[in-house]
Amino acid sequence: MNSENPRRKFVMGVVIVMALFGFFGCAKKGQVAPGPEEIEPGGAETPVGGEAPGTAGEEEQGLSEETLQAGTHQEIQAQLEDIHFDFDKYNIQPAARLILKKNYEVLRGVPNAEVLIEGFCDERGTVEYNLALGQRRANAARDYLVSLGMDAGRVSTVSYGEERPLDPAHNEEAWAKNRRCHFVLLKK
Repeated sequence: MNSENPRRKFVMGVVIVMALFGFFGCAKKGQVAPGPEEIEPGGAETPVGGEAPGTAGEEEQGLSEETLQAGTHQEIQAQLEDIHFDFDKYNIQPAARLILKKNYEVLRGVPNAEVLIEGFCDERGTVEYNLALGQRRANAARDYLVSLGMDAGRVSTVSYGEERPLDPAHNEEAWAKNRRCHFVLLKK
């Protein structure tokens, strides 16, 4: 009987926790995070329900402006594509120009967004050389975005050289994947 009592308490505890999770953890129906097409040109967002952030209806739902923006931030980040480079080069190729134009259009739709361009290299070359090459790649991408009309104050760069490979294999296919610039949305 004594051995069943702790088990029974444990099972009851689990049932109570699950009931509380079910009651408090479920989202209320009808609330949908805004998609990119629902962002107004000025950057203000209005949930699908029609109430502006900060209204009494939002407080009842337990949603904050940060929660609403988090979904949109992820959606915007998902639209930003990497560009790739030839071996030992940092010039922007025609295919990369098309991607940069697309990235520019995405960022232009969010006027207060800032972006970090991360430059990467493959593992060939010294650490110092690859850090410098990664920085030249990130700077070339930044300069191209600025030439398209992006405010230079909204773009920062960093080089990781060979330190964070996308593909850790030691072959040409992996090296081609690792010679890139990655775009990170910092804030909006």
